[in-house]
Parts: sequence; structure tokens; C-alpha cells
Amino acid sequence: MPTARLDDRAIVSVSGPDAEHFLQNIVTADLDALKAGEAKPSALLAPQGKILFDFLMSRNGADAFRLECRADVADDFLRRLTLYRLRAKAEISKQDESLVTVSWGSDSTPSGSDSSWLRDTRFPQEAPAWRSYEAQAATGEPAAWHAFRIASGIAESGIDYALGDAFPHDVLLDQTGGVGFRKGCYVGQEVVSRMQHRGTARRRVLIVTGDALPAPGTEVVANGRPIGALGSTAGGKGLAILRIDRVKDALDAGQPIEAGGVAVTVAIPSWATFTYPEQAASEGA
Repeated sequence: MPTARLDDRAIVSVSGPDAEHFLQNIVTADLDALKAGEAKPSALLAPQGKILFDFLMSRNGADAFRLECRADVADDFLRRLTLYRLRAKAEISKQDESLVTVSWGSDSTPSGSDSSWLRDTRFPQEAPAWRSYEAQAATGEPAAWHAFRIASGIAESGIDYALGDAFPHDVLLDQTGGVGFRKGCYVGQEVVSRMQHRGTARRRVLIVTGDALPAPGTEVVANGRPIGALGSTAGGKGLAILRIDRVKDALDAGQPIEAGGVAVTVAIPSWATFTYPEQAASEGA
């Protein structure tokens, strides 16, 4: 199966007797549901509920965790975690060398019994992905990995959305297990829980298909109205965070959806459980 080395990722380590309690109280994912051998999505939010940092969490032995994030924001992430630590007995550090390798396309562990490979739980069973934080041979290119990620409907900050500009529901963290709705309080929890229980999420990641898709950031429109913006693309597929109520309006009316003048079709990722809203968007909403 293909593998690729991701040089734009970094690892922040959190360890110590209070590490799990400390993280459980500030991040969106429920650490009680984090199993050994898994890399699980999570986020650190602003009090207003928007994502400040997105990352993948995994256990690294007793009382120790890896938080894999974008390399360009790793120092800021470390500082924010340190700010929240207060008196918790937890050591927070960034690894000097990051060895993030991904593998995809098989439901078996890439190297057989090699326990260094972790299941990336964002991806469905029928299209699995794996990650390793030890030195691994890479047979493919990062571009091939991102094409797989895009086709699977998995968004990441930087190319698909800006940090500080999206709620967890916008980027499907509620769908991928990145939000624990039964855990206790965490930073931004009130806003996220209200959105979940009221069913008010209207912006969602959709898979966009079209010929010669334009650059990331291009506005997506339906009937002349903006409904979102294009994120990362690969070949004829891309990701976009779109107003799904306005997408429904366009689909019901048979109106074209376009990105930079290019006609596109949109689809909910096959593994997602949300649907288009039954009620159309109100005028001016």
C-alpha cells in the first residue's frame, strides 16, 4: 500500500500524572474513548467555540500523549497548552524531529504486526488510513495522500479552513469522533453543545467535483449567491465548507452551483450521518 512522509506536521508531547485530566478538561475529544493504537481527531477551541488548533491525539504509554498538529502553528499550540496548564503535573514539549508517515488503502496494518502504526479514526473502515511516528520508508508522495484525504471528505486547517474561523461542526469533527458530547466541560463546550442539541449547524464540509477546479479560496456560488469557499483540490475533486441550506435550495430548484465559473457537483461524504435540511434557507439568511 502507498505511504508518504508529511514534513509539514509536528508532534507536541504531553506527559505526567495529570496529563489525561489536564487534556480532558480543555480539548474537544473524549479521552475516555481514546484507545491504544488510535490517532483520534480533536481541537482546542476559543471560548466562543471556534477552532484555534486542530490535531490528532494518540496515547504514547502510561500518562503520555502525542498531539500531531501543523508544524507552522506548533509553537503557538505549545504556548496555548502551557497557558492552560496552571498547577497540573504535566510536561509539555515539542519534539525536535517529527517523523509523521501516513499509509492508506488497506484495512490491515501497513507493516503487519508493527505496533507503531496507528489507525487514523477520521477515515471510515472501507477506506482506512494509518499513521506512524517512527522512522518508516515512504513509497508515495504527499500529493497522493492529500488526493485520498480529499476524496474521503477529511478537511484540515490551513488549506481547507482558517484557524479561528470555523466551528467543529463546520469541519465535521462531530462526525469523526472529534467531539465528546457526553464528557464534562471543556473550553468552548457550551457553544458546541448548543449547536449539537439545537441542530443549527448549517456550514458543512462537502466533496466538490468538477473539471479544472480553481484555486483554494475561490468563492462557491449558487444562483448568484455565495454559499461558501473552495478548499484543497486534487484532480477533479475538492473540499468546500458550504451552507447546506443554500445547497438544498439550489438542488431543489435545479440551479447550477459554480466555483470561479466552473460548474461543480457537491456531495455529502458517504460516511457522514448528517443530511441536507428539510427546510430551505430563508431569504436574506
